[in-house]
Amino acid sequence: MRKCDVIVIGGGPAGITFSRELKKLKPKTDIIMLRPEKHSMVYCAIPYAIEGLFDPTKVYKKDNLITDVGVQLIQRSAQKIDLKTKRVIDDIGETYEAAKIFIATGASPILPQIPGTRAKNIYTVKTQADMEALIANFDQHPKQAIVIGAGAIGIEQAQAYRTRGLEVHLIDMADRVLVNMLDEDMAALVNDSIQEQGIHLQLNTQIKSIKTKYDRATQASFSNGKSIELDPDRDFIVFAIGMKPDIGIFEGQGLEITSEGIVIDNQMRTNIPGIYAAGDCCAYFSGIDGESISGRLATNAVPMAKVAARVIAGKDDTYEGFYNGAATCAYDLRIGSTGFTATMAAQHGINTIAGHGETTTLFPMMPGAGKLKVKIVADATNLQVIGGQVISTLPVTDKIDILTLALQRRLTLKDLSQLSYSAQPWQSFFPARNAIVEACEHALDNSA
Repeated sequence: MRKCDVIVIGGGPAGITFSRELKKLKPKTDIIMLRPEKHSMVYCAIPYAIEGLFDPTKVYKKDNLITDVGVQLIQRSAQKIDLKTKRVIDDIGETYEAAKIFIATGASPILPQIPGTRAKNIYTVKTQADMEALIANFDQHPKQAIVIGAGAIGIEQAQAYRTRGLEVHLIDMADRVLVNMLDEDMAALVNDSIQEQGIHLQLNTQIKSIKTKYDRATQASFSNGKSIELDPDRDFIVFAIGMKPDIGIFEGQGLEITSEGIVIDNQMRTNIPGIYAAGDCCAYFSGIDGESISGRLATNAVPMAKVAARVIAGKDDTYEGFYNGAATCAYDLRIGSTGFTATMAAQHGINTIAGHGETTTLFPMMPGAGKLKVKIVADATNLQVIGGQVISTLPVTDKIDILTLALQRRLTLKDLSQLSYSAQPWQSFFPARNAIVEACEHALDNSA
């Protein structure tokens, strides 16, 4: 039996961040990390590796991120865990015991409950094996791909396959792409961009059945009555319809779990003493209204893991909730959102008002000036800003970060309309206007 201070189960963003932070604060802490994967991955770069923009090995994180700070990395999976005794047995039968366990098992892609989804030419996109299998499939010279799910992962996959010359069908049951990021008015710009590049977009459509022959998909049929034939030897289907927490190994031990994952408090503590968790395997709540909300993003996992490490190190720290600032690309468009869309706010029982701001990305006379469009969503009752969406031809993450800070500080439309900003011909519109400020002023006008 190997004993240590802390066992980390999982080696993704939460596991790595937690281990490094705890070692920084308490260098003598003996940490063992069990990681089943050969490599930890830069998940959001996988579509671009598949597209062929760089060598796929560049998405592998280096093990020395944790080994150089003194963490013992063991590339095995946990097969049995006793949370009360804090003992773990790995896949070769070795036993570990610790004073504390940090759970960072992440989440896995969901497949729909229909026959045929286990066919050999059906894929999900999360692991090293997924990426390598999809890249290897191009050796068969596929002509066609079907992508189910038009969220960020689905759109990025569809672009990768279209760039490689395939006929691509992008299917989603929602009435727009990026339904968790954008309202209908903003999503329309993305819908148009995708279709202009030759991707066949079908919305308000569900996959109903998959025909197979010799363990390979030959046809996909949909709720709109249409079917798509596939060459089973080379064409393929990719599912990107959501993620489920990897927590099955912990069931039946008294650990509080919901459909969203392991229940934790604002210090990443579970209901079992000495057991902590963070990242995609956890259920948590919105920083806006305190209600349960999904938030499976590395940019959530990282601060959650830091809180857990600081608490274990004896510091007083808390995590205030998900704001879900996120970004993606659709060809020349850069797209981002944070907080609630107007649609999501309505689902949470919040009446909203919205405002739009639109400028060019640079001074209009500058070469390469494109469009920048901002939407601000606010609570109609108190005018607190609760969400923002940005679409531009230049990166939007800086603007999404500003809007997220506004949510965290609970700024009102009036507060944010007073944003003091900078201007420069190569980097912004004229000093007279700022798209965020303009969107807030527009929303204030709508509130009168």
